[in-house]
Amino acid sequence: MERLIEKLLYSARWIMAPLYLGLSLILIALCIKFFQEAYHVLINIFTISETNLILVTLTLIDLSLVGGLLIMVMFSGYENFVSKIDIDEGAEKLVWLGKLDTGSLKNKVSASIVAISSIHLLKVFMNTENIADEKIKWYLLLHVTFVLSAFAMGYLDKITKKE
Repeated sequence: MERLIEKLLYSARWIMAPLYLGLSLILIALCIKFFQEAYHVLINIFTISETNLILVTLTLIDLSLVGGLLIMVMFSGYENFVSKIDIDEGAEKLVWLGKLDTGSLKNKVSASIVAISSIHLLKVFMNTENIADEKIKWYLLLHVTFVLSAFAMGYLDKITKKE
């Protein structure tokens, strides 16, 4: 009976596979939004202000960072919790594929969130005349919270690996 339960539990990891596949649909949505924004800028390039161009550029950077975060979570999550991804020997392979454990993934996700938050905060500062001071304070506090959390997770990971 114990062996059957263990086999069922181990097989249940495949329930995660559709979730990782679903993230690829979100990646498609990000790509569509990216090109929608790029198209909007290009057709208005002669009338858009420099500030608005920078703001849209930061939005595009933000979208690409979120896309990279999705790729990391999809691939490393699948490999850590479902099954190893088998890539043919001659095929192009991502350098980090198969090397991100859950601790490393957690730190990479934290760093990505800080980078995304930094870009968002830069967008806020580029647009301060249109944003209330109180909101700016909240954005700043949230960003500092992300930075401190990422630092704390990295530090905890470092001290636990030493033991």
